[in-house]
Amino acid sequence: MAGRFAPTPTSDLHLGNLRTALLAWVMARSTGRGFIVRIEDLDQARVKAAPGVAQRQLDDLAALGIDWDGDVLWQSQRFDLYRQYAATLDTYECFCSRAEIAAASQAPHGDYRPYPGTCAKLTRAQRAARRGEGRAPAIRVRAGGAFMTVHDVHAGDVTGAVDDFVLIRGDGTPAYNLAVVVDDGLQAVDQVVRGADLLTSAPRQAWLATQLGFPVPTFAHVGLAVNSSGVRLAKRDGAVTLRALREQGFEATDVLGLITDSLGWPRIGANELVDAARHQPLLDAPAVWAPWVVTRPAS
Repeated sequence: MAGRFAPTPTSDLHLGNLRTALLAWVMARSTGRGFIVRIEDLDQARVKAAPGVAQRQLDDLAALGIDWDGDVLWQSQRFDLYRQYAATLDTYECFCSRAEIAAASQAPHGDYRPYPGTCAKLTRAQRAARRGEGRAPAIRVRAGGAFMTVHDVHAGDVTGAVDDFVLIRGDGTPAYNLAVVVDDGLQAVDQVVRGADLLTSAPRQAWLATQLGFPVPTFAHVGLAVNSSGVRLAKRDGAVTLRALREQGFEATDVLGLITDSLGWPRIGANELVDAARHQPLLDAPAVWAPWVVTRPAS
């Protein structure tokens, strides 16, 4: 069994990403699990607009002492596999635009708007008419109004509704929720450590795992890095990537020390790396689960 870190290669990893990667690595290694790295490069247009980012991400992980097992997996090389798994499910074509979905959804929750089922019962003639208008259909799974409960090691049991979410986008690209579930299942990932903003996605992904015959992993949603205004950390907040901090004279171990400080862990020594076994008992520290307000050296 394994834990994982799965970045999207469209921008350099910032301090919050690196913090989450370190926590995922410690949780996996300290419990005898393998640890894998997966590059989630589904959106090829954005990836091609950011050449070299994926390799810099891997270099940053290595600089902090985060190692992984086997080869890095690239989702862009597995599109056919994801489509094969989608074909085993009860699905239907959806011709709705995002604006139409937003207008039809009656109960938005933050950025999440459950799909209201507009296209679920279209006739063959209605589907043909929409194609005639030049609309390319996405493929949605029929969830049938399901609810799913997942277990998070900090938040406890979390139950969420599962709407008819997209599996294949209108341009033929597999959607994140499909790809991540297939990959976790095939890579024997039974421990998912990621940012707290993804907790609401867990019931949907767990439900899909059961539909595809995969075990549901245990989740650990950790605190996000935010700026002084409480907004999720971004490049506009200053030097928030390892590369930018190095340009200001910081070493990788300085950045690692900043991250461990944010977790409430004892300060590591100069040129020292985190030891998974030694730091494992510190995973219950409250700061692991709380937002990290980054005030230095990014300020």
